[in-house]
Amino acid sequence: MTSQTHETAPFEVRQGTSPVILGLPHTGTHVPDDIASRLNERGATLEDTDWHIHRLYDGLLADPTTVRATFSRYVIDANRDPSGVSLYPGQNTTGLIPQTDFENRPIWRDGAEPSEADIAARLAAFHRPYHAAIEAEIARVKAIHGVAILFDCHSIRSHLPFLFEGQLPDLNFGTDGGRTCAAEIEAAATEASDDGFTQVLNGRFRGGWTTRHYGRPQDGVHAIQLEIAQSAYLTSEAAPFAYDEVKAERLRTRLAGILHRIEAVAPTLAG
Repeated sequence: MTSQTHETAPFEVRQGTSPVILGLPHTGTHVPDDIASRLNERGATLEDTDWHIHRLYDGLLADPTTVRATFSRYVIDANRDPSGVSLYPGQNTTGLIPQTDFENRPIWRDGAEPSEADIAARLAAFHRPYHAAIEAEIARVKAIHGVAILFDCHSIRSHLPFLFEGQLPDLNFGTDGGRTCAAEIEAAATEASDDGFTQVLNGRFRGGWTTRHYGRPQDGVHAIQLEIAQSAYLTSEAAPFAYDEVKAERLRTRLAGILHRIEAVAPTLAG
């Protein structure tokens, strides 16, 4: 099958031949003008973007499928339950349309906070189309290989006291306690390495709504999330959030190994 590239706002899809699908829900920075005018000065920085993650993963596999949201998570968070239910009950987190940033600072102008009508409109315009694209690619890839593996790609600042204590490990894998993928995929992703990167499985980040919603190993659909500490590939975890070529290349070597091992496992899981 020939790989294809096409773009359809509010997402971009590149169809590949691999059993691996890369999900990119938080790299987008597009904010429609009517929404941008309601953000305050803090919100306008879009500070909680997963900066450069699409660049970090580019070219690591020969022909993966990618589904990338082009809109900012401040418009609506594509990795949150559309019902608004918290991913981490009892823990600090941000919601479907965040009211605050990751440091618990308001991001909307006074009186301009999103309403229930705003949530409904943004679900229809952004959240549902993005997930319809993921669902379509899962079905297409599974029809080819008998299995589909969704690898959800994320990053976050390594120090965020509102969300977690101390410093986050470099690599934070999430499978919701092993429920969203086969044990072989967990093992392939978290294989020990002496490259100096720290890692944890199902620590503070156990996988967001995307991973938990689509991960159905019994049906041949596997999902795993990787949350990367931005200190591992950025020059600084502050504006302008510059990409560090040297640090990133070292990390890309590790990520390529992870993805190739996961891809190699796929034929053993096909139904």
